[in-house]
Amino acid sequence: MSDRSPSEIARETFKLLAVKRLAPTPDNYQVLYHEVAGTLAPAHFPSEHLRKIAGVLPAKNPGQQKHLGLLNSAINQRSWEGVQNALIGFAGFGMVSSGNTEPSPLTPLSPAAGPLATPEFLEQIARLIENALPALGNDDLRFIEQARELVNLLRQPAVDLIRMKTMLGNFSHRLSFTAEDQSEIRATLLHLLHMVFENIAELCLDDRWLKGQIDALIDASTPPLTLRRLDDVQRRLKDVIFKQAEAKGRAYEAQAQMQQLLATFVDRLSLMTESSSAYHGTIEECARQIEQAKTLEELGPVLQNAIAATRHMASETMRSRDDLQAMRAKTESAEAEISKLHHELDRVSAQARHDPLTGALNRRGLDEAIQREISTARRKGTHLCLALLDIDNFKKLNDDLGHEAGDAALTHLANVTRECMRPQDTLARYGGEEFVILLPDTELEHGIATLTRLQRELTKQFFLRENMKVLITFSAGVAQLTPDETAIDGIKRADQAMYIAKRTGKNRVLGG
Repeated sequence: MSDRSPSEIARETFKLLAVKRLAPTPDNYQVLYHEVAGTLAPAHFPSEHLRKIAGVLPAKNPGQQKHLGLLNSAINQRSWEGVQNALIGFAGFGMVSSGNTEPSPLTPLSPAAGPLATPEFLEQIARLIENALPALGNDDLRFIEQARELVNLLRQPAVDLIRMKTMLGNFSHRLSFTAEDQSEIRATLLHLLHMVFENIAELCLDDRWLKGQIDALIDASTPPLTLRRLDDVQRRLKDVIFKQAEAKGRAYEAQAQMQQLLATFVDRLSLMTESSSAYHGTIEECARQIEQAKTLEELGPVLQNAIAATRHMASETMRSRDDLQAMRAKTESAEAEISKLHHELDRVSAQARHDPLTGALNRRGLDEAIQREISTARRKGTHLCLALLDIDNFKKLNDDLGHEAGDAALTHLANVTRECMRPQDTLARYGGEEFVILLPDTELEHGIATLTRLQRELTKQFFLRENMKVLITFSAGVAQLTPDETAIDGIKRADQAMYIAKRTGKNRVLGG
């Protein structure tokens, strides 16, 4: 019957199933099909029995779950090789010691993997413990003692695996508590620092330069903490502290000078009062002598005394006026010097809200700008767009050209962006190679068009590095904030759109 078509063989097979009153199962159909076709039937594949076995196998960890799925797939495909591989892999994750339902850490993952408790593997565990200890502090002496005992055991020539397993379990248990304590201590200390900073800021509302310094400290102590952020803030704060000390010294000098000037002014007033009193007495005496004079000869000396007293009074008045004008000039000069120092402190403090590399706003400055723009948009009933852009292949640029080139590329992007922005737009460095652009009074389609124009401008203004042109591209997401949406929600939507732009080819701008 080999010359029959498959459809004819199939019809004959169904007829034979009915004649023999067999259930139309795949196995029965396969056997009769090969009988009608005159071909050799394949070996029987016990699918139902294998599915029952797979149904009772445990799936207590991700490894077991994965290989159980592979086993079911192999059964469906009637693949003995797939069943064998799945069972071998499952056994590696399911081998347990007697009386224990958890896989042993010393059990090999597969028969071909070999034993894991080699000297090299144990040395890696020892180094891992030693490297982790500094991050966990020195408060728990018992924990440190356990760690040292375990490290010494791991480095012995012949390791007692049973004892090592017990010590590893005890160490892991105590490690969980120590790590949790250190995490809580760190979080509590940061919270206390924020409380101190915020309290100082509330007490110094009039000192804008000090408020900027406090804002920088709060920003630096806000997770996630990085050494680079701390170093940048430390450098800026050193400048602020230097200016603060200089202003404090000048203020003390000005205060002492003002006290001296005030004392001189009071002395001068006292002398002027004495001179006025003496002059007044002299004039009264002259008036009395004039009334009593009988001849012109008697008036001559009286007039001379009056003229001399008047000249002396005029001289004293002129000298007092000159002294007072000199004191006024010194006072104005001191005030101008203090005002100049305060302006300089305000300028340095404002830098605490800017990224020192690109000159764009940092996260602290961005938070303030977003809240300001949201308040303005809601008050005026206008639109506000927020764009989040990320430089494409920035890690490769750093690896190929160096970190200095990466920093220069970030600065180049910021400069080109500022050239394309409107005066009312705001640029901020969100972190790493990410930037945020605030676009007030802008709808979503216009925001997307603005970022697209910026992309075209970057293709015209190449980034030059060692006489080599480097094309910088970015992927961006743009979100138009709704009336009841927060800044965090807007950034999240823009970030999701930017992620899709990255995944769909990069160098794209998508709305969120």
